[in-house]
Amino acid sequence: MKKVLCFGDSNTYGYCPGRAIRYDKNSRWSGILKQLCDGKFEIIEAGCNNRTAFSDNPAGIDQTGYKVLPNLLQQNPDYIILAIGLNDLQYSYAPTLQQVEDGIKLLIRIIKETCPCAKIVLAAPSVITTDILHSYFINLFDMDSIEKSKHLPAIYKTIAQSEDCIFIDLNKIAKVSEADGLHYKAEEHQKIAQAMFELLNNN
Repeated sequence: MKKVLCFGDSNTYGYCPGRAIRYDKNSRWSGILKQLCDGKFEIIEAGCNNRTAFSDNPAGIDQTGYKVLPNLLQQNPDYIILAIGLNDLQYSYAPTLQQVEDGIKLLIRIIKETCPCAKIVLAAPSVITTDILHSYFINLFDMDSIEKSKHLPAIYKTIAQSEDCIFIDLNKIAKVSEADGLHYKAEEHQKIAQAMFELLNNN
């Protein structure tokens, strides 16, 4: 059975907007995907709250994507879904768009060096909305973060084309909650899971 590593941040972990709890396995997209793929793919859930892709997170290695990814790749997945990148837009990191592009390419390079035969699914995250400015997360994100997030779909698509990755734009599938402008309601997780299931079956 082929393995699928779902590598991401709080939206892969299943953070519930407005409640600060984790969705159960029947409600978060990676958990739903595991059920949909039962008998076809082995789904490895590897989401973590506040995980960055390439920025050095003071919270530690597990929350710094490029540092923890090599350990997770020791499971030899056949597919790696990269659903990450929004936390790097926090104003404490303030990366340029070029740094964002280079950072995502770093993750892809790590995967190719460790699991050269694996297929990489690059998921552009849903754009952050101004609702975040009225939530707890105003302590982490600002208008600059919001504006930069609007560029991620195009950046990720370009990277996917140049790096021979499978591309999926979550903006066309799911919208973030008005509760915090960053995370998904349960019904959006269902949409993402179904889209990922179809993508895996077609690739």
